[in-house]
Amino acid sequence: MKCFRYIAIIACLFLTLNGNAQQEMQLRAADTVKNTIDPNAPARAAFLSALVPGLGQAYNKKYWKVPIVYIGMGAGIYYYSFNQKEYKGFRNEYKKRLAGTSVGSADATYGDFSNDQLIRGQKFHQRNRDLSALITAGIYILNIVDANVDAHLMQFNVNDNLTIKPDLKQNEIDYRYAYGLSFTFNF
Repeated sequence: MKCFRYIAIIACLFLTLNGNAQQEMQLRAADTVKNTIDPNAPARAAFLSALVPGLGQAYNKKYWKVPIVYIGMGAGIYYYSFNQKEYKGFRNEYKKRLAGTSVGSADATYGDFSNDQLIRGQKFHQRNRDLSALITAGIYILNIVDANVDAHLMQFNVNDNLTIKPDLKQNEIDYRYAYGLSFTFNF
């Protein structure tokens, strides 16, 4: 009879603890899922950003990145057009000299340059023009990748169950400070 009482008490305790554990697990599951995940959001953000640069960042509600995208692309386009204009100027002057129609030193812009300097100026501005085009294309691609990654990270679950915090403790023996990181993982 005593054995039956002990078994009954243990069973009651087990059921009570198991019920509390299930309730706690339900609360934790409700705490971790904060919003629904839209798997198409990263693709939509990348598409919008490819369609109009900066629109993917606006879709992700990262409005402060839109001016950065336009400044980067605007600077690349500006330097492309500047170097293209200078390249054409050096090239046209060199072509005029080869054809014998150049005025020579009367030209205020290119009159003091020799033929070798005109060729080097063409190569310099052509290289910078091509580099500006590559940089502008790189900023455009980076804009698309940034919108896609931001949309992915917006769906990432961040809560206090998994944290890394900097830690500073004082040693009680020599009163020196110990630096470190504390890693917390809660189930």
